[in-house]
Order: sequence, then C-alpha cells, then structure tokens
Amino acid sequence: MAPLPGSGLAKGLAVTLRTMTKKSVTAQYPDAQPDLPPRTRGVIGLFEENCTVCMLCARECPDWCIYIDSHKETVPAASPGGRERSRNVLDRFAIDFSLCMYCGICIEVCPFDALFWSPEFEYAETDIRDLTHERDKLREWMWTVPAPPALDLGAEEPKELAAARKTADKLAAQQAPPATEPHADEQARAAEQPTRPQGDSKQQTDQPRPGRTEPRNATPDQPKPDQSTHDPSKPDQSKFGQEGSP
Repeated sequence: MAPLPGSGLAKGLAVTLRTMTKKSVTAQYPDAQPDLPPRTRGVIGLFEENCTVCMLCARECPDWCIYIDSHKETVPAASPGGRERSRNVLDRFAIDFSLCMYCGICIEVCPFDALFWSPEFEYAETDIRDLTHERDKLREWMWTVPAPPALDLGAEEPKELAAARKTADKLAAQQAPPATEPHADEQARAAEQPTRPQGDSKQQTDQPRPGRTEPRNATPDQPKPDQSTHDPSKPDQSKFGQEGSP
C-alpha cells in the first residue's frame, strides 16, 4: 500500500511538538562539567620515574606522534670489585596530540606502567604547535589520572604491591630496635626455680664418666675400694708399702 501524501511531514511535525513540550536536557557546558567515566580517553600522562627508554611506545605508535631522546650514562659499581653498568637517561618525551588518534596502543604496550589515560580533555590551543606536549606538561597530566578501580573480593594482590610490601617489611625488620630485657616479675620467677648445674644432665649422671672404672656391683651406697674403712684384723698395706716388703 502506497503511503499517503504528506504522511512524512505529519510524523516530523509530531516529533517536533512532542520535543517542544519536554524540558531541555542540554548540559550547560562549561558551567556544568560532564560526569565522565573513569576510563575516558582524554589526554595521556607520563610517569617519568617508570620510563626506561625502551622505545616500545614510539615504535608501536601507528601515527608516529611520540618523540623520545635519551643518552647513556655509566653507573659505578655498587660494591668493590663489581663492574660498571650503563643505563639510559631520558632527555625528551613528547606527544603530538594534533596527530594522536587516541588508540591507546602506547599505554597498552608500555611494560613499566609509565603512560596513563587522564579524563582531562580541555587542552585546545589556537596554535597547532602548542599541541605537542613535552615531558613537563605530560607530568602535570599525571595528577589528573583517577585512581584504579578496587579489586574484587578474593583477588590476588598485584605483583608490584607484593614486591613493595616485602621490601618495606624487610627494611622495617632491619631497623627494628633490639629485644628488651624480660620484666622484673619474670626475672624473679626464673630465680626461684631450681637450676641444674650446667653440663650435667640426668643421662650424664646415671652413666659413668670416661676414665673411671668402677665395680659392676658397686652402688652409690657402697663405699668404693679406695675409700673402705681400716680393719684391725688385717695388716696395714700402706705400712708395708712404706717400709718395703720383707
């Protein structure tokens, strides 16, 4: 069935009338700032301390809008006899946002978490050359990066936090004061308890000491042969020993 003439115009006028009767929902920007989601791709911030000048972000950027300059420095040996090491020092890190297409590849490929998304988007310029942000400007954007979302209950702790916590606990253990002396009550209680002479145990007192020979049937109550009393009916062996045998 062919549409009636003027039906499209009537539908359009009906939509216009319904819209005219509703309240306006237009956000009065910039007086009212928009409520942006936390993962909004506004501008890229640089955390310079984590950058190792690996050049992965510059090589993977499809627009070639990242410019990095660096030089090598020699680090002296940490201990005597060690060898010197060389490390890269960042000289320049710039992003040309007039070429950037906000794909986020540079942030994804960074192995050391040196680049972050910031929801800030108000950085328009009248001169296109001012859209090239150097590392000082990129560092300022880091303060606008929102905190990461909280982990789920029972989730594993990130490896970075676990390593940092382990290092902090190790340093705290090294800097901890020595153990204090026991309390006075504990000292008095220890003094009241009988103590056994050092070096003598129950097992050692029951067994004969090396270098001493005792009769098998000897008991602690029986006198030892060399400690027996003098018998008048028997001759004095010590006397014969002194005067000599006849």
